[in-house]
Amino acid sequence: MNRTISPLRPHLPFRDSSGSTAVEFALLCPLYLLLIMGMTAYGVYFGTAHSVQQIAADAARVAVAGLDSLERQQLATGFVQRHAGGYLFIDVDNVSVSVGDDPADRTQFNVIVSYDASELPIWALHERLAMPAKTIERRSTIRIGGI
Repeated sequence: MNRTISPLRPHLPFRDSSGSTAVEFALLCPLYLLLIMGMTAYGVYFGTAHSVQQIAADAARVAVAGLDSLERQQLATGFVQRHAGGYLFIDVDNVSVSVGDDPADRTQFNVIVSYDASELPIWALHERLAMPAKTIERRSTIRIGGI
């Protein structure tokens, strides 16, 4: 009987390892797929949150042109209604906007944009994972009159 001896371990003969790669793949593939799907789902959520912040900031910039509180409200609300669909991952039907003077400081004007993120793919992940809020709310504040 002629046996081939392993050069790394001279006391052990070579064993048949033709199926070891398939077994390793079968064990690790679900973990890798879960990791990739999780990164993608959280990436979509964070991209949506960034878009909501950008909508709020852009609406606040547009509202600067208003001469009074009512005109600023109309400008900011109109901007959000017309342009929210152009932002990444945003469905216009799930966006709500609240605008008005800051009650604590009358020299500030607030634009608050809320987005119902319950339709994003992140909620299809395992329920035991730490999940963010289903409503994304971002605020942008501007000074009135350049004070």
